[in-house]
Amino acid sequence: MSTDDDHSVTCTHDLEAVPELDDHVVERTAAFFRAAGDPARLRLLHHLSMHGPCCVSELSSFFDEGMSTISQRLKTLRTERLVSRRRNGKHIFYGLEDEHVRHILGQALAHAEESH
Repeated sequence: MSTDDDHSVTCTHDLEAVPELDDHVVERTAAFFRAAGDPARLRLLHHLSMHGPCCVSELSSFFDEGMSTISQRLKTLRTERLVSRRRNGKHIFYGLEDEHVRHILGQALAHAEESH
């Protein structure tokens, strides 16, 4: 950055060196944050990050909410690939999709806890 005689600031960054973001990647990332941005879904993600995979009835009991409410939240999170599911007999267990989700969640919560 440089300053001209009239005290205006001129940006001297090499904008050619900054790669363009693919539109599809931008949309998927925005969808990730929209899904995680709801407080109830965020609490659900945090619970799964701390306790590992759970079935809907366990989550319903823990959060003292109906199974249909929990199922709707999980559906949204699964659609955006924040959680995945696996079947074990008659039960379906939901857990975080991968370590990326756990890492981003942990970083976001740590950032929110910082005092400025």
